[in-house]
Amino acid sequence: MKILVTGGLGFIGSNFIRTILNKYQEIQIVNLDYKTYAGNLENLKDIENDSRYQLVLGNICDAHLVNELFKIHKFDQVVHFAAESHVDRSIDNPLSFIDTDVKGTGILLEAAKVHGIQRFVHISTDEVYGSIDFGKSKENDVLKARNPYSASKVGAEKLAYAYFITYGLPVIITRGSNNFGPFQFPEKLIPLFITNLIDGLQVPLYGDGLNKRDWIYVIDHCEAIDLVRQEGKLGEIYNIGGGNERTNYEITHLLIKLCNKDVTYIKPVEDRKGHDRRYAVDCSKINALGWKPRFDFEQAMVETVGWYQNNRRWWEKLKK
Repeated sequence: MKILVTGGLGFIGSNFIRTILNKYQEIQIVNLDYKTYAGNLENLKDIENDSRYQLVLGNICDAHLVNELFKIHKFDQVVHFAAESHVDRSIDNPLSFIDTDVKGTGILLEAAKVHGIQRFVHISTDEVYGSIDFGKSKENDVLKARNPYSASKVGAEKLAYAYFITYGLPVIITRGSNNFGPFQFPEKLIPLFITNLIDGLQVPLYGDGLNKRDWIYVIDHCEAIDLVRQEGKLGEIYNIGGGNERTNYEITHLLIKLCNKDVTYIKPVEDRKGHDRRYAVDCSKINALGWKPRFDFEQAMVETVGWYQNNRRWWEKLKK
């Protein structure tokens, strides 16, 4: 089997590729990545010489390149991670998110339709639901995206589903909660705070710090995507959450403790524009497929802090 993975030099994509190649000997992967600021060749340096893996540097918005890859490799499946994904950047430059997340997804869907594939797994986010005060978001809830990033992901999802309905393209959509773990670009909350604390710098805590997210260790997320890739029902959407709701205040204090710092390292800053208060997802559908997280939250956080402590060379140049 041959799988096209888009955005495989990024955080979740690189962890997914490594997970698949470690688990299956017979699968071949072509990684199409534009190598933006968040894509890093070192994320997959340990497998770059694996005969089952091939990296192609290119943009999913390049329709000619995408079609040539489908023609040459005759992919069986697509797992589509590639996207602009940082909310703060989307507020500053929303049009680039529309271009990559919506147009790029459309180009991939069209190529998949023309060349014929067995499955197209589109990786989305729980942020498409918008902020909820109580309960948990279910896959059939109304989507209420509240920032340009999540709105672009809604657009990509709707396009993917339209290809399923109109053309019968075998699409499955996943909506993951907030990820953490090794190889995460240090603009995101957890790696930013860890690396700041390692360097003896303060950490910027938005607003009152009570914005709440459901956190999932990246390997748990990758294993869930792999299950959906094989067992998920075509045309369906699957929430993937860790069941670890924590406020940003709680995350900050846990990281301070793990990095042997104190509360003087917290720097309150003005809240983000349109900052969603709370996300939480109901994972009943994917639980019914037999999945549940393997990793204990606090132990995974300990291991994540340890990874950044032991891999300064990886993140130091990125922060510069």
